[in-house]
Amino acid sequence: QVQLVESGGGLVQAGGSLRLSCAASGRTFSSYVMGWFRQAPGKEREFVARISWSGAWLYYADSVKGRFTISRDNAKNTVYLQMNSLKPEDTAVYYCNALKSLDSYLPLFNSWGQGTQGTVSS
Repeated sequence: QVQLVESGGGLVQAGGSLRLSCAASGRTFSSYVMGWFRQAPGKEREFVARISWSGAWLYYADSVKGRFTISRDNAKNTVYLQMNSLKPEDTAVYYCNALKSLDSYLPLFNSWGQGTQGTVSS
């Protein structure tokens, strides 16, 4: 069973940046397609980005395309989400998870971690 711990959130002004980290343990990290999700208050959790096993293939939700960058370092068992040009609409709790496949928007693991709060002020 893989354990995932998110970190790096905080409060930032609109137009600023945050770099989120997702540290994994318990299994062979490089075996999984990984992704980021987020959930704003009163809204459903939504897909943000995913990255392939090698890091060669990247995919983003339209709402963050061109502003966010997902990356991974398998040697460190860590996935990152660089968030630039942040907007108040990006305010949410951000979670990481594995994806069922390279084409999937669905999380592989049923359980979620605590997530990390990103708040963007206007």
